[in-house]
Amino acid sequence: MKAASEKKTIYVDNAATTAMSERAIKAATPYLREVYGNPSSLHSVGQIAKEALEDARARIAKRLNCEPREIYFTSGGSEADNQAIRSAAETGAKRGKKHIISTAFEHHAVLHTLKKLEGEGFEVTYLPVGPLGVVTAEQVASAIREDTALVTVMFANNEIGTVQPIAEIGEVCRAKKVPFHTDAVQAVGHVPVDVKAMNIDMLSLSGHKFHGPKGVGALYCRRGLPLATFIEGGAQERGRRGGTENLPWIVAMAEALDESCEAMQKTAEKEKKLCDRLIEGLSKIPHSKLNGDRVKRLPSIVNMCFEGIEGEGLLLLLDDEGVCASSGSACTSGSLDPSHVLLALGLPHEVAHGSLRLSLSEATTDKDVDVILAAVPKVVARLRDMSPVWEALEKGEKPHLI
Repeated sequence: MKAASEKKTIYVDNAATTAMSERAIKAATPYLREVYGNPSSLHSVGQIAKEALEDARARIAKRLNCEPREIYFTSGGSEADNQAIRSAAETGAKRGKKHIISTAFEHHAVLHTLKKLEGEGFEVTYLPVGPLGVVTAEQVASAIREDTALVTVMFANNEIGTVQPIAEIGEVCRAKKVPFHTDAVQAVGHVPVDVKAMNIDMLSLSGHKFHGPKGVGALYCRRGLPLATFIEGGAQERGRRGGTENLPWIVAMAEALDESCEAMQKTAEKEKKLCDRLIEGLSKIPHSKLNGDRVKRLPSIVNMCFEGIEGEGLLLLLDDEGVCASSGSACTSGSLDPSHVLLALGLPHEVAHGSLRLSLSEATTDKDVDVILAAVPKVVARLRDMSPVWEALEKGEKPHLI
């Protein structure tokens, strides 16, 4: 334990969560100490809090290119996904529309909501994403029917980092007058997002993905689109979400988003160079492959599969080397099943089990990449030496799948 603690920890699991920035912490502090009023209170202390709340709303709206009143604060991306999808489903059902279009590799906040709606009589079309992890606007157009109530397609995949043609999909949906929602939790703060230019009707985001705090997020809902009340109990958020707003974290989220957007281009250029090095270096490991499109991807995520090993062992041994990574979504880290995202790409179970996701930030350095490129081949080789599956592959008793 002592030896492990002396090693520098290289954190490359930023798609799971990011460190809260100093700017965000500083922005939140006054609202934890001095400005502690309830924004719904009519007295002066409450109204000062109200001003801060609306200022944060306006700042987030500006970054998305929408109106402040189109922003509703939530506890995070999962709640925003639930409210958006259920609102569209409820509205559609009243009009006899009970068909929804999505993709096979959405975040579970979307997939589990859709599964529940299927149990309530909705029909869901899950579009295949192909081996590169990209869905096309043509696929969406072909799937839309007269009874389609919603199209929900994630902006950027949280496991493999592929970015979808959101503007084109939005254009199709707008032309066919079908509401379009996108889970943009991995995209906001990392790539440009313009809800007007991209014809997005609803969008989910979460503060802790761009150096804001955990437990706070937002839902953009285009003005005029019905939004169901998801949490009863008060008139907050224009009557669409009961409960006192989490002002310190909302202010911190707005500050973190400003900070991330201000540095977006510089950060993306740095991350892409480092990711290119990782892809090039890790691809030299025999029987390995990059998951997802090589070009249409976030600049910060690399997802690789290594045949003949288990992802769990890979992560534990990398942790011993001081590298904190993951094999997929943090929301399913307790599951022994292979990633549904990788299965959606068409990877066999045996290969999908041996995945590694490295998600970088602006704090990642060239030296960090050097350490990763030394550690991963060593760990993969060690695991393969202990694996009867790898032995069978090398002896030719089983065919290699990569």
